[in-house]
Amino acid sequence: MPPEVPLSSTLATPLIRYSPPAPSDIEGSKTFKHKSLRGTRKMKFSIRKLIPVFVLILASISILRFVRIVITTSSTRPLPASPPHVQQACTSPLSCSKVLTGIAGNSTSTPPAYTTSLTAKEFRLLSNLVKQRRPCNLLIFGLEPQYLSLSSINAGGTTIILEDDPNKFTNYRTEIATPGSTQIYKVQYNVPAKEAYELLKHARRSSTCAPGAAMLQLSKCRLALTGLPQEVYKTKWDLVVVDGPSGSNPEAPGRMGAIYSASILARAGNSTDVAVHDVHRTIERWFSWEFLCEENLVSSKGKFLNFRILGHTDPARFCSSQP
Repeated sequence: MPPEVPLSSTLATPLIRYSPPAPSDIEGSKTFKHKSLRGTRKMKFSIRKLIPVFVLILASISILRFVRIVITTSSTRPLPASPPHVQQACTSPLSCSKVLTGIAGNSTSTPPAYTTSLTAKEFRLLSNLVKQRRPCNLLIFGLEPQYLSLSSINAGGTTIILEDDPNKFTNYRTEIATPGSTQIYKVQYNVPAKEAYELLKHARRSSTCAPGAAMLQLSKCRLALTGLPQEVYKTKWDLVVVDGPSGSNPEAPGRMGAIYSASILARAGNSTDVAVHDVHRTIERWFSWEFLCEENLVSSKGKFLNFRILGHTDPARFCSSQP
């Protein structure tokens, strides 16, 4: 007979053998854990000590950088200021309040070293135009130190500068020269640049804005600058420079009226150069093409376009391509 087999059985050799640790091993393990804990506490304590040191180092570096910036800034030469004498001389108190007379800048034909408004080639364009026509009648919208230099090149001629920013009257160095050599008027422009498109549509629709509609000071065109000094309207200009007002943002006064008025004044003479600055900007380019005309463009340098306008042109339109 086969041997009897039990319903359950136990393996003779266990898969995992467990033996309890000796007492000495337990003590050694406890000692090792205690030492590790002490080392961790020491490390944490050392890091806490170093944090203030790191903060002090970073603060010292920041202070040194600040001192360096202050020293560098204070060492740059500021714009000198020596304002000339001022007298009341304008006929329209709302738009022209002051005139500075007898002012001339550096007599050299290169722009002063402390200015950056015009590039060298832009200044060269204007100085060459003045030299070709001197002594001439020179009208400038916008005050920059280089324009005072132009008035020196135009010795014996008439130079009038129109500026709306009162800060520029004290920020630039000026020197008293022969009385009457240059007149700088404080004017006011009331139309912001953001209205340029609406004014352009108005000029195209309204017959009051046509070149021969009326004298500029009596014009009903919304673009006409009617509050300028009387000398501006009475003089036949050889060169007109448009570099003001700033037109630097939509709320700032735009150059729409200055470009339109320069075009009307130019047509009152025999042959007038009109140089418009910042023609990389939309308003300056739009209004130059509209009122000075691409057909009259004779040269360009940097951000200047120079147009030559012949007097006694078509009184009904500015450009031959216009309807």
